[in-house]
Amino acid sequence: MIPVLGMEGARVVVLGLGRTGLAAARALEAGGATALCWDDSPEARAGAKAEGLTLHDLSRREAWEGVTALIVSPGIPHLYPEPNRWVAEALSRGVPVDNDIGLFFRSLGQSAWDRFDVAPRVIAVTGSNGKSTTSALIQHCLEEAGRESQLAGNIGRGVLDIDPPGDGGFVVLELSSYHTELARSLTPDVAVFTNLTPDHLDRHAGMGGYFAAKRRLFSEGGPDRAVIGVDEAEGRFLAGQLTEGAADDRVIRVSSGSKLEGPGWNVFARKGFLSETRKGRQAGSIDLREIAGLPGAHNHQNAAAAYAALRAVGLAPRVIEAGFQTFEGLPHRSQLVGARDGVRFVNDSKATNVDSAAKALAAFPKVRWIVGGQVKDGGLGALHGALGSVVKAYVIGRRAREIALELGDLDHAVCETMEKAVRAAAAEAQPGETVLLAPAAASFDQYDDFEARGDDFVRVAREILA
Repeated sequence: MIPVLGMEGARVVVLGLGRTGLAAARALEAGGATALCWDDSPEARAGAKAEGLTLHDLSRREAWEGVTALIVSPGIPHLYPEPNRWVAEALSRGVPVDNDIGLFFRSLGQSAWDRFDVAPRVIAVTGSNGKSTTSALIQHCLEEAGRESQLAGNIGRGVLDIDPPGDGGFVVLELSSYHTELARSLTPDVAVFTNLTPDHLDRHAGMGGYFAAKRRLFSEGGPDRAVIGVDEAEGRFLAGQLTEGAADDRVIRVSSGSKLEGPGWNVFARKGFLSETRKGRQAGSIDLREIAGLPGAHNHQNAAAAYAALRAVGLAPRVIEAGFQTFEGLPHRSQLVGARDGVRFVNDSKATNVDSAAKALAAFPKVRWIVGGQVKDGGLGALHGALGSVVKAYVIGRRAREIALELGDLDHAVCETMEKAVRAAAAEAQPGETVLLAPAAASFDQYDDFEARGDDFVRVAREILA
């Protein structure tokens, strides 16, 4: 646990009692603050009470007396589409609002660091797609290289739940826009921006607000090194804002598909090969084509971002390549479930928007595509140019028939359930084809989350493979 520093004796309200809120409450108490816990869910309140935490009904007239801060969980809106009522109440009373990421950064430096030869470092990863794989890949390579490392944030453990890092240790954080938009302290040593595509636009009132939330990790934090994906206009703009000139190697530009040139520090992946250039000269390269845990151009982009971050903290190219070779990938992200008779089964349930689904489809030459769920604003229209590899689609979800209409002339079957879709695709698949779950939609019409949806796909696939 990372005890929260600088709040000794303070009365701090913790709103939202899921994993994040409970960890924040424990860390506040460990640091000498009084955590006053609330959640609108009776079940969540009961769980906190059973753990011995203090419940604090925010509807009581005197509830805000002496409160010095409000800590909110990521899913609680503070501005758009409209503020949560308790966040609005705090702001109207002048009570500062923060989150667990802000508490983490203000509390990470412990007195024990004075005895360390090398201070611990934080690598923080944000972006629209690929940040989970990029974060896990960075942490995996550090671990394989014998460096102490922990993975936290959106993936792994809650940031305040981790152990205090040791001498020369690393903390790798995956941060969503919900984290970066609100944290009052953001001070990573290396910050990574993978890419930007439309997502969570209602929460940020459009692309401008979404980009602004991501940008805070760099503008507020002032990292020693910034790794910036420059395949979109926003990434190029951000890199331009952070650099003092073309040769400024505090910014490492990253691309998937484009050769980057110039005197600066560049990492790019093209046609399965990763290249690093610095001061106009080649500094490293890796053949990514046969690395099983990183299939497809979208994973090559993740590899380039991870490589750049690892080089920024001093790992050698050959050490990074060895880590890549042993990386098995993440569940629900281009996860190879198994193969039989030349047919592969791949679970990419995390492909919850059209951009991530397009990247998943591009990774395989012939696809039996399982698609559908709670489609986001804009529908599937933007995918039409990415369906060249699709042999046939199998549509799931409560609105499967409506979604099927968006597929136009593409051969498809309306299956509605995962069970029917996977079995139908497996029965029709030919050697060399891939049965791919890449839904291009949220899971909430049928499942609690994308993990539950992916687990259902894996269950059926393994029954077929058995």
